[in-house]
Amino acid sequence: MKIFTLKIVLFTTLFSAFSCKNNNAEIITNSEIPENQVQYANGFSIYKYDGYTVLNVVNPWPNATKQYTYILKEKKGIVPDSLQQYTTISVPIKNIVVTSTTHIPSLEMLEVENSLVGFPHLDYISSEKVRNRIDAGKVKELGQNQDLNTEVIIDLNPDVIIGYGIDNKNPTLDNLEKSGLKVMLNGDWNEQTPLGKAEWIKFFGVLYGKEKKADAVFANIEKEYKNTVALAQKVKIKPTVLAGDIFEGTWYMPKGSSWGSQLIKEAGGAYLWEETDGTGSLALSFEVVFEKAKEADYWITSGQYSSLKEMQKANPHYNQFSAFKNKKVYSFSNKKGKTGGNLYYELAPNRPDLVLKDLVWVFHPELLPNYKPYFFEQIQ
Repeated sequence: MKIFTLKIVLFTTLFSAFSCKNNNAEIITNSEIPENQVQYANGFSIYKYDGYTVLNVVNPWPNATKQYTYILKEKKGIVPDSLQQYTTISVPIKNIVVTSTTHIPSLEMLEVENSLVGFPHLDYISSEKVRNRIDAGKVKELGQNQDLNTEVIIDLNPDVIIGYGIDNKNPTLDNLEKSGLKVMLNGDWNEQTPLGKAEWIKFFGVLYGKEKKADAVFANIEKEYKNTVALAQKVKIKPTVLAGDIFEGTWYMPKGSSWGSQLIKEAGGAYLWEETDGTGSLALSFEVVFEKAKEADYWITSGQYSSLKEMQKANPHYNQFSAFKNKKVYSFSNKKGKTGGNLYYELAPNRPDLVLKDLVWVFHPELLPNYKPYFFEQIQ
């Protein structure tokens, strides 16, 4: 997969997701099942028992049919025989390998970024704290996600490897498991709601024995998000919004039930494709988009471009849109780490409250008069 193709996928998945249902049928070990510690996310569940925790992951990639169950065993915990078949990990863990930049903010917010020992394609990471560790040689380069350097990982011997997949084929992770290493799948990118994505910090919280810290961080994100939603509900006029742009001849934009569509709506915008079905991305022709969106008030791009000149060079017809003519085009393309990693792809899924505030600032700046946007900026 080309790197930029992956970025387009990330944009549309950050503005899209999948739904699934938690299934606790496999993990019933007591007559009394504890309450699921997860409220918004549909991709995982957490059940705490005396001495161990059961963590279920479903839909780690689109249309996955298998549920993954992990047993997180405390120092003196006793795991029932009925759960011995599942991967057991001793917690709290001390070191970790993660494979997606979306995992980095959780480590940083839990103040355990020093436990990171390896990552594929280090240049993608934007976090300043983690970059300092990389510069100090404390985080090893692991190659590419679908072709990890197994020798380096085996030498690192991490307590756990957090993987993700876009399908059921990842032989590298399979080989690492066969080598005796612990692998867990993380499906944060498949969540369909903004708060559902952010709640995956609890996945990392139980690994580090920092459940209370994770709960507190998420509670603050939830509070800020809901307060901003309430603020945006005061608006009486909602400007029309176009999203995405053309990549390899096709215009990609979020479907009506996607992450991005929800954010635009809750920020007080009228997304022009809000009524379309599904949580993935639409693939449309320029002509179809232009006919419907030529008079759109605002344009949220995919992050391909950092200036209007660059956009026009890529496609001279972009300047026919009113949003382009009026310079109402916004992007997150210029917010990058020192090695070129895009901050939005790394942090936005974990901080929907910041994304929402940015969009409110775009559509209704009078509601946030002193706000400094975190991701988006008006491109010139």
